[in-house]
Amino acid sequence: MKTGFIGLGHLGKAIAQRLISEGTDMVVWNRTKGKAADLGVEIADSPAQLTSKADVIFVNLFDSNAVRSVLTADNGLLKGDCKGKVIVDTTTNHYDEVIDFHEMMKTQGATYLESPVLGSIVPASQGTLTVLVSGEKSAFDRVHPLLQKIGKNIFHLDKPTLATKMKLINNLCLGSFMATIAEALAFGEEAGIARDKVLEVLGAGAGNSGVLNAKKEKLLKEDFSAHFKASLMYKDLHYLHDLAWALKRPLFTGSIAKELFGMTFLKNMEEQDFAVVYKVLKKL
Repeated sequence: MKTGFIGLGHLGKAIAQRLISEGTDMVVWNRTKGKAADLGVEIADSPAQLTSKADVIFVNLFDSNAVRSVLTADNGLLKGDCKGKVIVDTTTNHYDEVIDFHEMMKTQGATYLESPVLGSIVPASQGTLTVLVSGEKSAFDRVHPLLQKIGKNIFHLDKPTLATKMKLINNLCLGSFMATIAEALAFGEEAGIARDKVLEVLGAGAGNSGVLNAKKEKLLKEDFSAHFKASLMYKDLHYLHDLAWALKRPLFTGSIAKELFGMTFLKNMEEQDFAVVYKVLKKL
């Protein structure tokens, strides 16, 4: 089964490399062609050309605007031969936008699966992501062997929008935990406790979590090279804010976390890893 991949940012490239390492026959497209040069696979000239070559197409882009552009541009995915194809969109989208994406693909004889993933570069490279999928069960069953190459935990939430909403809810925890760990570290250092000791105690106590374990080295070394960018966390929490408004529910911790990650734009840190919120808090 020929597999296509569109979007070779930090996470997208890690997922594509994992699929290739697992023997997936792949053709790729990326707006910046040079990002595909080291993958050793066929490179399509456009999303439309890729669509005509592949049976299953993975998409991993920054946001819903980028996905819509790739779908509808003059040489976009929808301009290729879509009939019978399955589009697996691992982008974290806006929950309203995915409804359109499902319909767009259906009118072209294809099936759209919203498939946001939990995890970043390291679990992607190890095949241990968590994958959330909404869309037709038959299409999900068809691509399940591919999803098993990148994901340790795979959940099918049948109704459109549910996978996307669950991803945003997950990132409520992710963003809030990261902000709390960052603030605790900044407080500990201000109180005169060494950074490594603060992190060691947090890891043995209430701060022990997957977030701390994943970001401990970055915090220790102040190495904020991006695994998951602060701008992406801000975008996801903004989408979550829209969901809270639609549900007519207040959003407490998520609102505070969103504004903290928004501060990274003012400090020109938004392209760094979202753990950089520690620097925002430390400099208050």
